[in-house]
Amino acid sequence: MRDKTAPLQALVVGGGISGLLAARSLAKLGERVTVLEASNAWGGCVGKHTVGGLGLDSGAESFATRSTAVADLARELGLGNNIVSPRPGGAWVQLPDGAQELPKTGVLGIPANPWDPEVRRSLGLAGSLRASLDRFLPASVGTSAELTSVSALVRSRMGKRVLERLVSPVVGGVHSADPGLLDVDMVAPGLRAGLRKHGSLAAAVANQRKTAPAPAAQASNGAATAKAGSAVGGLKGGMNTLVTALVAELRSLGVVLRPGARVDSITRSGKEWRVMAGDEAYDAGRLVVALEGPTAVGLLESSVPGLSGLRPAAGPLVSLVTLVVDVPELDRRPRGTGILVAPQTAGIEAKALTHATAKWDWLAEEAGPGTHVLRLSYGRGEGEGAPESVAALDDDALFAAALRDASTLLTVPIAREDVLDWDVVRWAGALPFAAVGHKQRVAEVRRICAGAEGLTVVGGWLAGNGLAAVVADTRAQIGATL
Repeated sequence: MRDKTAPLQALVVGGGISGLLAARSLAKLGERVTVLEASNAWGGCVGKHTVGGLGLDSGAESFATRSTAVADLARELGLGNNIVSPRPGGAWVQLPDGAQELPKTGVLGIPANPWDPEVRRSLGLAGSLRASLDRFLPASVGTSAELTSVSALVRSRMGKRVLERLVSPVVGGVHSADPGLLDVDMVAPGLRAGLRKHGSLAAAVANQRKTAPAPAAQASNGAATAKAGSAVGGLKGGMNTLVTALVAELRSLGVVLRPGARVDSITRSGKEWRVMAGDEAYDAGRLVVALEGPTAVGLLESSVPGLSGLRPAAGPLVSLVTLVVDVPELDRRPRGTGILVAPQTAGIEAKALTHATAKWDWLAEEAGPGTHVLRLSYGRGEGEGAPESVAALDDDALFAAALRDASTLLTVPIAREDVLDWDVVRWAGALPFAAVGHKQRVAEVRRICAGAEGLTVVGGWLAGNGLAAVVADTRAQIGATL
């Protein structure tokens, strides 16, 4: 049993991005902070692995630029000059009848202009005609119900072809879920409010795109540049460098980082929280729980009974296969920065492929001519059936599937002998499942936790998917409790 000479001022359970950010905010205010992490790695889904001698992101490899939250954090950590934009080639979508360039002016695949040439190529004349009816429909269509799925909103405003050929591939690639199951207010916050304000879904999308800041990038000569309309940014060296810098700063601030400390129980003892991790006991006046939703609620519900019944569904299993290949034919970037796969496309098991060396110039320079990094993602979550079982295949089976899928999607044969190295990383529950009604559930969870003195709960299951949402929300939640 740990000898407690003095209670901790603050204890953070969970060493993912939200936990590390919470610890940083508290430490900067002068509090003594300890962070407990079950694994031996920091950063959660922002991880790193080495494949083919290259240090690569094993999880998130970019951040949404709808806000400046991540870019601001990077600058604070001294990484401002490493912020980069992807190459302007854009992504593609694989449809049952072939591949098409993905429209660059959408949100979740929802087009800002149904008559954009890229949109029309994907939808056909009839599809664009149906989508254009959106601007003649009353603003109440898709916004009057308290709860609405992505699928219901898109189908009612723009029709089936927009849903199946544009939205489903993007939602599957980003959220690993069926758009019919996702709460539109969680995965696209402000979109329905924008529809009510601007009169159509297309106009709401156009406004979100217009007001989203583009990521500032540093060119090789040091001049600041930005790609107009870019929806994501990255960091030279990978997003994992953000975690490295964050951990280094926490250590400099005196934060105690304890990896391999899996928490077994959380109880309330007087005015303090008691956390048990194996034989170690930790008492603290302030507790931050930064875990995935099911685990967080499971640990807290005995001390905060109101949380019983509010445990969210676990996120899907997602398997990421990384291939480092020697295939000079890929120098021409046949599918731009990557390709998303429509769920109804036969013969392809991956939900998305990122051509990382075509997306990031810094990585292409490190890899060298003819060497390419491909990331294939498997697992669409609930409602999709078969793809979930594909994600659970063993490593060798996933490797074989990745070779088949990459060859088909990129239109360039890739054989086993072309592979310099490969790796499989599995993320179980890393993507929170924002089912319809989740926004209201989040509000109730936060209301209940606000009534428990000294408790703050943060993480992607509350903030929404993506680094931008998690960074902004964690800072706001810690700030609100000080």
